[in-house]
Amino acid sequence: MKASHVRKLTKPIDSAYSEMFSGRVYRVGRGAVSVRNHSGKAEQTVIGVHGFLENHCYFTQAYESPNTELVLLTCSNYHIPVNGVNLEAPDWEVPIKHLEATIEYDACILNQALANLPSTNNIRVHGHSRGGAVVLEAAIQCPELFEHVDIVLEAPVLPKARLHALVTTLLEPVSHGMWPWLIRLINSAPSSAYGQTFFGKMNPRKKQLLAKMFSATQDHLTIVRNLENLMAWMERTDTDVFDNVRHGTFLIPQIDRILDRTAMLASARKSPTTMRIVETEAPSHFITLDSKEWIPGFEHLLATAQG
Repeated sequence: MKASHVRKLTKPIDSAYSEMFSGRVYRVGRGAVSVRNHSGKAEQTVIGVHGFLENHCYFTQAYESPNTELVLLTCSNYHIPVNGVNLEAPDWEVPIKHLEATIEYDACILNQALANLPSTNNIRVHGHSRGGAVVLEAAIQCPELFEHVDIVLEAPVLPKARLHALVTTLLEPVSHGMWPWLIRLINSAPSSAYGQTFFGKMNPRKKQLLAKMFSATQDHLTIVRNLENLMAWMERTDTDVFDNVRHGTFLIPQIDRILDRTAMLASARKSPTTMRIVETEAPSHFITLDSKEWIPGFEHLLATAQG
């Protein structure tokens, strides 16, 4: 990449979205892990991994139960979407050798959180979109951590899958130097201009979370690197990575205009029979925001934890 492009792309993007948060936030490398306070005795632990241009608030309303210990990743070089919290440096943090803003880097953040934070044995890791690839990559890096973990892969980026043709067509003519200009253009356009096409039927929570997507990262370089790495990961990763996951659910939307649904399903079908594939009626890529009803319950978690 040309030095002039890198300079343009590393200009900081201001944080544009945050919510009140009660809990602890740990800085891990170039990312973060937040642990929400829960009022009841924790019966299960959920670790949420957000998707491309999203933030950890994607999961907060889906897992509101007072007895759910909720651990939320902030991927590398993304803004941490919380107000008034002091960042802590955990004593369990280990340096990450991968390039930041890649699936491999964020998988290392996930594994450090998974190894050190859950206080229950009933653990679910829920990855949405790019977060699905982060979960699978984490299982490649440390398969032993996932032995008794329930995973939810929601509209996930999967091995040998691909972007939706609409997205590919839009991205093809975009050179590195055009990104800052393109994002300014998108941010100045009313979200209704593109929202319905890519985001499906809107509701208040979707509007709230998806309106500021292009301000989620700390710079434009992260957007470019996320995208290039994501496409390369899908191409080079083989479906035998599914051998590292034992229990869980693929949530497939009825309509997806971000990722290619057919390729997603074909990839998911290469997974072990212990993984369920649920074809939801969700009208968009953002299943959890469309309706919480699709998120699996915790009844089977106990059996998973006991192996």
